[in-house]
Amino acid sequence: MKKTLMTALLGTCVATTSVMAEDIVSLRVIGQPLATGLIQKNIEQPFFETLQETTGLPIEVNYKPLDTTGIKDVEELRVLKSGMFDLVSLRMSQVSRDEPTILGLDLVGLNPDYDAGREVAERFSGVVDARLQERFNTKLLGVWPFGPQVLFCDHPIGSLEDVQGLKVRVYDQNLAQFVESVGGTPVPLGFGDVHQSLALGTVDCAITGPSSANSAGWPEVTTHVLPLGFQMALNGYGINLDTWNEFTSDQQATLQAAFDELVDEIWAYSEELYEDALRCNVGEACETGTQFDLVEVPVSENDLALLRNGMRDISYPTWAEVCNKTNPQCSEDWLNALGEAVGME
Repeated sequence: MKKTLMTALLGTCVATTSVMAEDIVSLRVIGQPLATGLIQKNIEQPFFETLQETTGLPIEVNYKPLDTTGIKDVEELRVLKSGMFDLVSLRMSQVSRDEPTILGLDLVGLNPDYDAGREVAERFSGVVDARLQERFNTKLLGVWPFGPQVLFCDHPIGSLEDVQGLKVRVYDQNLAQFVESVGGTPVPLGFGDVHQSLALGTVDCAITGPSSANSAGWPEVTTHVLPLGFQMALNGYGINLDTWNEFTSDQQATLQAAFDELVDEIWAYSEELYEDALRCNVGEACETGTQFDLVEVPVSENDLALLRNGMRDISYPTWAEVCNKTNPQCSEDWLNALGEAVGME
C-alpha cells in the first residue's frame, strides 16, 4: 500500500514539474512606432512574430507598435517596471528622462559613425544594464542604432552655423543644448508631430535619420539636408526581470542569443538603409525609399570641429552634471568605460 502511494506521489511530482517547465510565458511586447519606418517593419516586427518558432521557447508573443498602444515613449521604463508590458523596444533618448545614465550611450558628437557607435554600445551597455536592473526591474537585452541623425531644413543653409536664429526640432536635452550653443532655438517635438510642424513653419529645421525622414515624408516639407551625424539614435530592448526569471537558465541563454543575432542584423541593416536613404533624399538612384530632390549641403571641417568640441565642452559636462545628481557614479563609470576611447581620460 505504502509503495503504491509513494509511486503515485512521485508520479504526480514528476508530472507537475514537467508541466511547470513547459508553462507558456506570455510576452506582451511594445515595438518601435510604425512611423519610424523600415527597421520596425522589415526586421523588428517579423522577429517578434516568429520568435516562438525560431527559438522553440514556450512563449506566446503579443507584439504591438508603440503608436498603436496609446503609451508615450517617455513612459516606456515605467511601463516595464510596472509589469504592464513584459518587453519593450526602448527609445533610449526619450526614456533617458527617467534614467539619465542611458544618455551616456549617445551624447551629441560621441557617435559620428557606425564604428564609433558600436564601440560605445559595447563598452557602456553593461553600465546601463546594471542601472536599469537596479531602478526599473529591467534587463537590457541589446543596443542598436537607427543611424546617424542629420539636419533637415525648410530654409537655405550652407553649414551648421547657419542654424543661428532658426527653430530646430530636437528629441532630447543633450541635443537641445548643443543646438542652442550654435545659435539655434531648440524645440522638443515627438517624431509624429514633426512633418506638420515643418509644413506649418512651427519649426524651420529638424533632426532625425535619413531613412526615418524619408519614410515620414520630411523631404516633402524641407529643402536642404546637412548629413552631419549628431547622434547615432541608439535604442535597445529591455525585458521585465520578473518575466526574465520565469525562464530557466538554458531558456534565458536561448532568448539572449536570439536578441544578440537580432541586434547584429539591425546594425548591418541600419547602415544599408542610411546610405540608401541619403541617396533617395537628394534624388539619386536608390532602392528602399522615395526619391526627393533635397539640396545636400557638404559637411565641412568646421562643422566636424564644432561637433567634436561640442561633445567635450557641452554635451559631456552638461550631461554629467545632471546624471551625477541621481547616480553619483555616473560620470566616473562613463570615463572608466569610454574615456580612453574618446580621448577624455
